[in-house]
Order: sequence, then structure tokens, then C-alpha cells
Amino acid sequence: MSISITTFGIVNLTVDNWVKGFMGMGLAFSIGSTFILAKTTRDLHETKRLAAMVDEAKVEKLLSQHDPLK
Repeated sequence: MSISITTFGIVNLTVDNWVKGFMGMGLAFSIGSTFILAKTTRDLHETKRLAAMVDEAKVEKLLSQHDPLK
């Protein structure tokens, strides 16, 4: 919704077309940067979660191999 309102505002500005184009490109780059940031954040979260799962599996293996009566 905010993208459409911003686009509407850019189109209805009373300035030259090159200024509208400049602002439109700025909007496009801002939207692209937002998606890239969201993907990077998601990937980092998944990496940390996977590393925690591997560490947990190692601990479980060590605990299952440990016999306190020996």
C-alpha cells in the first residue's frame, strides 16, 4: 500500500519528468534494498538455528555414549 501511495505521489508531482524518474529509481532501489535486507536477516537466522541444532545433536551423542557406571 505504501508503495502505491508513494508512486501516486511521485506521478502527481508538478516537476519535470527527469525528477520524477529520479525519484522513481530511488523508490525502486529502496524496495530492492528492503527485500535484500529481509532475505539476509532470514538467512542469518536460519544459519544460527542450524548451528544450534548441530551442537545439540553433538551433545546428545556424547550423552548417549557416556555410561556413568563405568
